Amino acid sequence: MSVLEVAKQYKEDFMQGHGKAGAKDKLTRQVPGIRRKLTHAEISALYADNPIVQNIVDIPAEDMTRHWFTLRMKDDQLARDIMARLADLKAKDAFKKMRMYERMRGDGFISLGVTQRSKFELQDPLKLDSLLSIDYLHPFSSMKVSELLINDDVFDKNYGKLENLRISRASRSGIQAVETESLVHYSRVLHDQTKRLEDEEQGMSLLETLYDAITVLDTSLWSVGQILHDFTFKVYESADIDNLSKEEKKELSMILDFMFRTEALALIATGESLTKQTTPVSGMKDLLDFVWEYISASARMPKSVIKGQEAGTLTGAQYDVMNYYARITSAQENEMKPLLERLIRMLLWAEKEPGGRIDPDTVEWEIKFNPLWSVDSKTDAEIRKIVAETDQIYVSNGVISADEIRETRFGQFGVSDDFKFSGDDAQWQRMANEVYIAWKENGQHG
Repeated sequence: MSVLEVAKQYKEDFMQGHGKAGAKDKLTRQVPGIRRKLTHAEISALYADNPIVQNIVDIPAEDMTRHWFTLRMKDDQLARDIMARLADLKAKDAFKKMRMYERMRGDGFISLGVTQRSKFELQDPLKLDSLLSIDYLHPFSSMKVSELLINDDVFDKNYGKLENLRISRASRSGIQAVETESLVHYSRVLHDQTKRLEDEEQGMSLLETLYDAITVLDTSLWSVGQILHDFTFKVYESADIDNLSKEEKKELSMILDFMFRTEALALIATGESLTKQTTPVSGMKDLLDFVWEYISASARMPKSVIKGQEAGTLTGAQYDVMNYYARITSAQENEMKPLLERLIRMLLWAEKEPGGRIDPDTVEWEIKFNPLWSVDSKTDAEIRKIVAETDQIYVSNGVISADEIRETRFGQFGVSDDFKFSGDDAQWQRMANEVYIAWKENGQHG
């Protein structure tokens, strides 16, 4: 079959059905929803090889724990003692790593090393009334877990919750390793899991949903590197080239490449020419911006944060960064706070921990996360003034009482340096606009 006949056959095949939805239609062959389930080895390789992946995994975990929290109690000394005990247990670092493991592998855990009055097995529920002390907190990932036993009874109050887990335990002495498995009751671990498909037990790694975007980003980096490597190249024209053999052309190319790279002067004969060619790069920025926008949307992180903007700082009207911190705040309240409260309750129950054995329900205490970001003092004062004026309007019109305002703004433990802002995105947007206006009028930092 001639080349022309092949071309005609290809044209006929392509034009069938207007070129759509046929075997040669690339758009049809690309089917969404084909999940790529990554192994732990593939996840480790992605994380170790790509610094952008490391930022996506690490930065939110660092932001959630960077400024930690304040423990408010009527007994200030007890609150300080408990915070000191958490520091001794390296709880801040443990919670950070637990969230990193959750983002990277789908599940993050902290093992609770405790001492109890009587001998116990790991598969036994942890009894708070027999707790003496908390000895250590060890973060680990689902790599150590071979099985998660989750309650699947939709009519049970604990539906969807972890009941037991089977953990791989290993000890090494020299070159000899001893590996065993233990069934562990859920009360002996803290478990961080935010994404889990209904028909699966283990959480879903964030890197699985980002895999295509990471592949495109890696391809973009490679392509840009190739373009920069061959950004400019020389073209040598001579009538004698046609008369050279392959070996002679190769030798001449090597000599000329060496000379024209190392010498500022090119010696060529009459009728020969030497020109430089530059690789066109128009439109490349738009393509790379698209990749970054997709990565940012998939990770739900602003590009500036992924690229390593200094944490906790805002310049101008960075609404995307403010929304990112709002999401971090929401994760602190909804996901990390219950685990922290459980740990503190255990410290209060433990007989040999600060304060002795205390029933947490008999004392007033509260976890208050420290602010994730701040503005300059002048803008902060303006925000407080706006809030105070708004509260005054609410009180004057009978919308809310002065006592309710006092409780909302200052809480049960007295005056603090922060307010409890509540409301929807419109309220955040309105506040952001006010901050931006003040910033424009008075300069970036007052």
